[in-house]
Amino acid sequence: MTTHKIVTSPIGVLTLVALDGVLTSVRLGPPPVPAGGGTPYGMAAEDGFEDIERQLTEYFEGTRCCFAVDTNPQGTEFQRRVWEQVAAIGYGSTASYKELAVQLGDAAKARSVGAALAHNPLNLVVPTHRVVGSRGALTGYSGGVDAKRYLLDLEQAPQTEHLRRTCRRADSVPA
Repeated sequence: MTTHKIVTSPIGVLTLVALDGVLTSVRLGPPPVPAGGGTPYGMAAEDGFEDIERQLTEYFEGTRCCFAVDTNPQGTEFQRRVWEQVAAIGYGSTASYKELAVQLGDAAKARSVGAALAHNPLNLVVPTHRVVGSRGALTGYSGGVDAKRYLLDLEQAPQTEHLRRTCRRADSVPA
């Protein structure tokens, strides 16, 4: 069963979506309303999202560098490979679309990397805000450039220095 919950954050409304209790999506903004009404994200639910809600709160408070929740994002093989590369970008760090394409074996696929990131269903959990243009430009974020700047500023702020030192990899959680 697909369920969703709408929560607020410093960058606006987030829609959390789960399928059978496994997180499939963290969308920036409220769920779209189809022409016939309802939502494409299943029933609204108050329960079942406690872990990700707590972790999001900790992230925005500057006490968490990454997320530890079961996820099942839907995407093509290439998209999944891109998302895995993005998940490996450390807290407070950035990488360019071209750098990711090179890591995937073909520098010419920078635009394909951008397209894959545009389809990332797990915003924040898979930190696409850490991907920038070749010259450091803040481009292409589903939540908008202001949200991207906010997230990068949070991760690079003096008060989160301890997380940058202890969370060298995106899958490490500080002790």
